[in-house]
Amino acid sequence: MRPKVLSLFSGCGGLDLGFEQAGFEIVLGVDNDSASAASHARNFPGAAFFHGSIADFTESSAVSMIGDEVVKDIDILIGGPPCPPFSKSRFYRTEMPRAMADPVGEVTIGGYLETLKWLKPRVFLLENVAGMSFKVHRETLDYILATAESLGYSCDFKVLNAADYGVPQVRQRFFIVGTLEGEFDWPQPSHVNPTELEHSGRIPWVSAGEVISDLDTDENAADIGHVAGGKHRDLLELIPPGDNYLFLTAKRGYSDPKFEWRSRYWSFLLKLSPEMPSWTIQARRSNNMGPLHWRNRILRIEEVKRLQTFPDTWYLHGNVERQWRQVGNAVPPLLAKSLAQQIMELVGDR
Repeated sequence: MRPKVLSLFSGCGGLDLGFEQAGFEIVLGVDNDSASAASHARNFPGAAFFHGSIADFTESSAVSMIGDEVVKDIDILIGGPPCPPFSKSRFYRTEMPRAMADPVGEVTIGGYLETLKWLKPRVFLLENVAGMSFKVHRETLDYILATAESLGYSCDFKVLNAADYGVPQVRQRFFIVGTLEGEFDWPQPSHVNPTELEHSGRIPWVSAGEVISDLDTDENAADIGHVAGGKHRDLLELIPPGDNYLFLTAKRGYSDPKFEWRSRYWSFLLKLSPEMPSWTIQARRSNNMGPLHWRNRILRIEEVKRLQTFPDTWYLHGNVERQWRQVGNAVPPLLAKSLAQQIMELVGDR
């Protein structure tokens, strides 16, 4: 019998897919986004789905959907509460509250912990942006840990780089794993930055070119709807692959500077290198905020799915912006699978 998973903030199912690939059964997903609900239903036809706010998701909700016996039989709770309150952008958007001072953070973190209280699974996994580990958010982290430990969980947390686990993307994500029994061992990295390859015993990071070049079969094909750069399109074409707007500054030695040093977000006019992993895929599709394709265009959904390690056949509901948001918000399934395989070591004997 496969260990059972309840998934919160499921989105289109990045975490869920990784757990399924590791041998778990997804029995119930939860999300308030209608496009995500439709995507999850198509991709996990055997799972129930609660479409609504985590604030309205209760034990009775779960029981009414999958039955009391199944609820009692759930082994794992997983989920990544929406991350804006803990993101780096809040250091710049000083007019906006951070962490659980933000109503989004209060509702989502609180909702996750309330579910943990009544579900009391053998293991839980909570995912978020790396910013949750920052000192400024320590109060929130301590609250999560104290709540879980009061329920009997032994907890550990860590920031993992998806590129170290074979994902063609440098993506730092924060994870907390709590166990009622046994000790969780973090998965060992399989890949490494090529500059640190010697004596590492690992293989080089997977590059963007390795996974998406075959999707660009006609170099001269028109790419309607994917034009990048906006009013800065001509400048984008001057930037080498793997660089950003800083290439066009006096500090970098550009003879006719176009921008002041650090006058924009770092991802402005950021262009992929085919020789290196992608930078973090954002949740918002933009024509001037990268990563952009080295051929001076916005990435296609098919390419973004590859960079996040979703199968080509993975269904995404909605228009291109809503599809992009679902993929950009997801945990790369390959990274999720590495974590799930380690959790399976704890619960696979059920």
